[in-house]
Amino acid sequence: MSSSSSYIDGNWSEDQLDEEEITLADNEEILHALSELTSVYENDRSYLVLGNYDREPIRRLNLVVDRLNRRQDAYAFRMVDIRGEWDNSIQKFCLIADIVTYLVGVAEKEPSDFLVEQGLLVGTTEYFAKTHVLKREYEGEEHPFGWMQDGVFELFDQEERLYCWQTEEDLVAVTGEPRATVLGYTSIEGCVRVHPQTHR
Repeated sequence: MSSSSSYIDGNWSEDQLDEEEITLADNEEILHALSELTSVYENDRSYLVLGNYDREPIRRLNLVVDRLNRRQDAYAFRMVDIRGEWDNSIQKFCLIADIVTYLVGVAEKEPSDFLVEQGLLVGTTEYFAKTHVLKREYEGEEHPFGWMQDGVFELFDQEERLYCWQTEEDLVAVTGEPRATVLGYTSIEGCVRVHPQTHR
């Protein structure tokens, strides 16, 4: 990993960033939007929640945002909560990611997932250090995400920042409190799972 916005194994190359050079108008509009995020500075912890914006997955994404916002002195939000429209989503992400305390990825196998952001999360030292990933597991599917994303998950697993869930109840339990203080977490094959019955 490097301190610049490089990509793992060359799958997301620096050429892509070159092609997405930010314009002055983009920069001014993004900075204006960021200036409105006073809650990021007013709270001890802030969370940028990444994931799928399709109809069903975004409902679970909102669930994560809601649970994180219940923590004391915390503010969680999504990329789409930043007002305005920009063609350059990578630069928008980087500008926001630089100021938040934590980055939280909700990974599902549906299309429109945060694949580009995953490359930045593992390829940039500062982002990787403050990222936690909530990975959905699917019954009967051993590798639902493919080898590229499996490699990303493995990196977070090694740092004990990969959290597995199957149901929305699991997702609530995973997000509700920091892992170290929640009853019912068990490390199985290196992946943190939740026993929902302990939270009922």
